[in-house]
Amino acid sequence: MVAPMLALVGARLFTGTGTQPLLDHVVLIQGDRIAAVVPRARVPYSARRWELDGTTIVPGFIDLQINGGGGVQLNDMPTLAGIEKIAAAHRKLGTTNLLPTLISDDWEVMRAVADATRAAIDRVPGVLGIHYEGPYLNPIRCGVHDPSHLRPIDPGFEDLFRGSRHTLVTLAPEIVPVTAIRRWADQGVRICIGHSDASLATTREALRHGATGFTHLFNAMSGLTARAPGVVGAALADSASYCSLIVDGHHVDPITLGIAVRAKASSRSMLVSDSMCTVGTTLDSFVFQGRRILHRDGRLTTEEGTLAGSTLDLATAVRNTIGMLGISPADAYRMASTVPAQFLGLGHELGHLAPGYLANLAILDRQGSAVGTIIEGCAYDALAGELGFEPR
Repeated sequence: MVAPMLALVGARLFTGTGTQPLLDHVVLIQGDRIAAVVPRARVPYSARRWELDGTTIVPGFIDLQINGGGGVQLNDMPTLAGIEKIAAAHRKLGTTNLLPTLISDDWEVMRAVADATRAAIDRVPGVLGIHYEGPYLNPIRCGVHDPSHLRPIDPGFEDLFRGSRHTLVTLAPEIVPVTAIRRWADQGVRICIGHSDASLATTREALRHGATGFTHLFNAMSGLTARAPGVVGAALADSASYCSLIVDGHHVDPITLGIAVRAKASSRSMLVSDSMCTVGTTLDSFVFQGRRILHRDGRLTTEEGTLAGSTLDLATAVRNTIGMLGISPADAYRMASTVPAQFLGLGHELGHLAPGYLANLAILDRQGSAVGTIIEGCAYDALAGELGFEPR
């Protein structure tokens, strides 16, 4: 039986290409895919219309670094139920796809997260795989990571890759041999450099052996100086790799981020939230790995003042990128959807409003806040009632 066609009518459309929104055009969805993007006058008579006047539709946001949300920290609840709660919190905020992210922890927690992720890929809408941020990091650049969890490569680490469609590992190349980087990359793992004090030469060697990205550029890595370019210099000089950015006004000065995006190009710059459990809640503090984390003025820190992730979501990151960095809306939306899709090798089915792509969309109001999401053709929030859809 042919699935009924849904027409999303009345919204501005940013399709993932071009610099200006499409006006007076309609997204047609059939089943889990986008059937077409056509002028309003060409909507099939049989299509069911959903009027969305005053909104903007963009490709669904893809967040590659979500540590928590909805009151749940992945490290503390490394289960299918934990991933479900985290994904649901971010889904309400425009994120249609994500990599749940584990901050450095014990081997038993890593193994539990691997098992939970394998289950979540098939059962939780939008979960693509897993991001292991550590534990193979440099203690000198550990940030909020507990140094007691940092260690050499665990025997059996490669077994955790099996069954996860997409695995991202953040590591320090001065800690992990390039032979391991090459081996993991050959298995399809995406390697990002982060929490590293590496030199330019060491960083470039890792890039030659299969690293393709940098985690939260500028934070927890050797900086760019006159005679020592460090990890930051290597990242900005390499045109092929990708950089993730936390645009919250706290982690990096907006002027610095703007310079970086112009140097790197928005086509290789990805927005991430690095979010903790506070997203989608009113929590003003929580305990993480024995340390109290304070939530003050949109900023998360330990009691000693060390930044501890963020309370950011990608819709807010997009608004900040436009407002603080002066990046165009079209580029900002691409940095939250099209670019991370390309980084993961999913640019053929995510990150665009185009025929044949998965119908993963974020619906934004005039202020840029998410008012609805559609994942693989199904609505998963308050607007689902208007469509009469039930989540699959």
